Amino acid sequence: MSVRRLLAIGGIFAGSSVAWAILGSSVLARTGQFDSRLQSEVQLLWGGPHRQAAPDAWIERPGVDKEIEETKGPDGRVTRREVTKPVVRRIPVVLASTRATADLDLEHRRKGLLWYPTYSVAFEGRYTFRNPDTVERALRVRFPLPAGNVLFDDFAFAINGQPAVLGADVSKEMFASVTALADQVITVDVRYRSRGLETWTYAFTPGTEAHAAQVRDFHLSVDTNVEDIDFPAGSISPNTKTGTRDGWRLQWTFENMLSGQSIGLALPNKLNPGPFAARVTFFAPVGLLFFLTVMVILGATLGPSLHPMHYWFISAAFFAFHLLLAYLVDHVSVHVAFGAAAVMSLALVVSYLRLVTGMRHALLHAGAAQAVFLVLFSYAFFFEGFTGLAITVGAILTLFVLMQMTARVSWDDVFAGAGSRLAERRGSAG
Repeated sequence: MSVRRLLAIGGIFAGSSVAWAILGSSVLARTGQFDSRLQSEVQLLWGGPHRQAAPDAWIERPGVDKEIEETKGPDGRVTRREVTKPVVRRIPVVLASTRATADLDLEHRRKGLLWYPTYSVAFEGRYTFRNPDTVERALRVRFPLPAGNVLFDDFAFAINGQPAVLGADVSKEMFASVTALADQVITVDVRYRSRGLETWTYAFTPGTEAHAAQVRDFHLSVDTNVEDIDFPAGSISPNTKTGTRDGWRLQWTFENMLSGQSIGLALPNKLNPGPFAARVTFFAPVGLLFFLTVMVILGATLGPSLHPMHYWFISAAFFAFHLLLAYLVDHVSVHVAFGAAAVMSLALVVSYLRLVTGMRHALLHAGAAQAVFLVLFSYAFFFEGFTGLAITVGAILTLFVLMQMTARVSWDDVFAGAGSRLAERRGSAG
């Protein structure tokens, strides 16, 4: 093995790395360039994230305001007198109790190279308010809708068991009024079915800005059809979590709580083919570096030693794996695309090297090394969170095997052998 050959192999590795960087960037561009547009299309077709807020209510209490009125006479003197004006004050009514349920049914939908966690939701809620005054008052109730420009099927909004006469802009909220007797409890019932995306949130106060709220006699039960449910940062985790046949039943119960947080669920996403293919492509030079190192050492110690042109074709076969994977994930599942690309690349390398070194070397040396450093290293990206550990363990095991195989090798003889053979050929030619 000569230094010139090592430099040529290094140049092949550098050129392959540049090609992988270009391919990975193109995959990211195909994924990210259309992500915002595709997500907007998904939201228009299916709906956006839901943020269901608790209703609020208030009474209109008549009163008077006293003001000082100034008048200026003909002689320039200013006189002041106290006058009273009737006013109607808006007095908030505390939400006395909450009984709500939500059934989330996750169903992923794909657009381009990305999967989106879309879901259908069936929500029911019963709320009670109490007239705080000792006389009859007009009580106004507002129920905010969880999202705009979405479908609400089987919608019902009733007060004291009677369908409410709606007012205001029904595209954003439900608004109704009822006459409440002194100290009377008013019951508000809401029901609907809708569709959302990515997250579902229940807030204790209307509005997008979170602020502290007092929550009394509260119970919320959420059923999901998936097990891998996450709770966003800043949200309240459930009091109880019970497994069901296909998911979880999550329950939140509070007697008297003061909190500025909300209840939130993040629906799990599937493995996105675009980002997956990009990550595998960007990591490809690491796998090729291990492969070239193993093949060069095996060739120098056990033979036969491959020519740099052989390594160029092998590197091209490695690149073909990622090229086919990047464009096949558009049409089939990522697992099928990965399997097809792996079989194709292995077939290219083994069928090529069997003509160069024989079938035994092609299978036991090149084929086995490619299966480890290309296929298995890339397959580790299916296991998010364990990819780095799996590759690290594989690298350490590879180092151990190579150290054991070459511990007794005289590297001076290995590198000198190439020079001696070259001198012998020159002498015989002379």
